[in-house]
Amino acid sequence: MPGPAAAAEALQKIIAGDPARDAASLSVGSAIRDRRRRLGLTLQVLADRAGLSAPFISQVERGQASPSIVSLMGIAKALGVDINYFVSVPHQGQLVRRGADPEFVDAGIPVEYRRLSGDHEERKMEALLMAIPPGLSAPTTQREGEGFWYVLDGELEMEIGGDRFILGVGDSAHFDQRHPYKVSNPGERPVRVLWVGTPALF
Repeated sequence: MPGPAAAAEALQKIIAGDPARDAASLSVGSAIRDRRRRLGLTLQVLADRAGLSAPFISQVERGQASPSIVSLMGIAKALGVDINYFVSVPHQGQLVRRGADPEFVDAGIPVEYRRLSGDHEERKMEALLMAIPPGLSAPTTQREGEGFWYVLDGELEMEIGGDRFILGVGDSAHFDQRHPYKVSNPGERPVRVLWVGTPALF
């Protein structure tokens, strides 16, 4: 990991006109956006904490503006990271999960969650194997990102944006989770579902 001086130099190249400026600016903006969303902060809250304007931070996140070192230091402090965060590749974490050593996530509800995805820092995607017990009906929900559901066993009832579907083995649904959706298992045996989505749930 580069030290503060090296990180500042790398960021200065981005701002000053390095040949890879466009790609690097977008990378910095993506890092800011991903960290902000992971912390559950709005643009306005981040702007207030960093002493900047929300429209400016929005432009930075979309790669349409290049922040100064001072601005980036303010953003980093507001996000609870140091300036190295914007020029360092996150630690790769766990790459492979073995079937003989599953990791189950306790979410405090009857649904069984088995994590299939890795645990590297700032991951955007998560993959889970779910076992939904008979009779369970989850409340209608909305969240950021996409969701992909693939039924491995049983039948899953889904309501997505007012439309109702019954998904059987081999059926799938892929949608923007900002649409209100609800899932339930009206059957008499557990439903096993592969779920892949963004952002990470756990």
